[in-house]
Amino acid sequence: MNTSNAADLIRLRYGTDTFNLDSLWNETLTTMLSHRSIRAYLPDLLPPQTLELLIAAAQSAATSSNLQTWSVVAVEDPARKEILAQLAGNQAHIRQCPLFLVWLADLARLDHLAIQRGLPAQGLDYLEMFVTATIDAALAAQNATIAAESLGLGTVYIGGMRNHPEKVAETLQLPPHLFAVFGLCVGYPDPEKPAAVKPRLPQAAVLHRETYHLSQQEQAISEYNEIIQKFYEFQQMNVAGDWVEHSLKRVATAQALNGRDRLKQILQNLGFPLL
Repeated sequence: MNTSNAADLIRLRYGTDTFNLDSLWNETLTTMLSHRSIRAYLPDLLPPQTLELLIAAAQSAATSSNLQTWSVVAVEDPARKEILAQLAGNQAHIRQCPLFLVWLADLARLDHLAIQRGLPAQGLDYLEMFVTATIDAALAAQNATIAAESLGLGTVYIGGMRNHPEKVAETLQLPPHLFAVFGLCVGYPDPEKPAAVKPRLPQAAVLHRETYHLSQQEQAISEYNEIIQKFYEFQQMNVAGDWVEHSLKRVATAQALNGRDRLKQILQNLGFPLL
């Protein structure tokens, strides 16, 4: 065990010294706590079978009732990546990365199988099943992310797939009952544009023992405001206000959701009744 590495990674993740890990450390934890969002990629292609390995890791994630209500579209064609980059807010890293994965909440497979066998599938129309499919997709994607980073690759999630879900569906030729939950860039990080580990909220803000306590978070959030502002200054990132102000601006109005306030109607248009 590399205790120095462990201590350094914990310090980076929280922006301060927190707790002594003693002997609780391994290479998997090193990979997980080293995560950072990569938004600059080399043009280098991935080794053969990399995609298949990432999907094997994804399929090793938990899935509710073994329904496996997710799928993924691997996009490597530059023209299609260009369209998706524009739909996601003109994000250049989607163009740069050699592999772009679009993770799908997939109820189309079960719907198709029910039709084939002449069996009912009314449960697919309910919100519960859409939530299940979304969770399945997220769990699978996170497994793939950890696998990619263990191979020295970089990743960044792209929530911008939800900016124009209907156009994304058209671009990927998705039939009804499929929804692009998010995208994932995968590739070799550009060493000329290194990314840093971004500090997260102190555990006192997210860890509750036995019951939930909202008031206990106040001091932790106050401390985090100072930590994240120092991080932004060190990284020369122009972020106005503290974490609280920045976060609340993202949820202040329906307009702040940048079109995603229409998501329920869009989902229904894509074949999810959400009963």
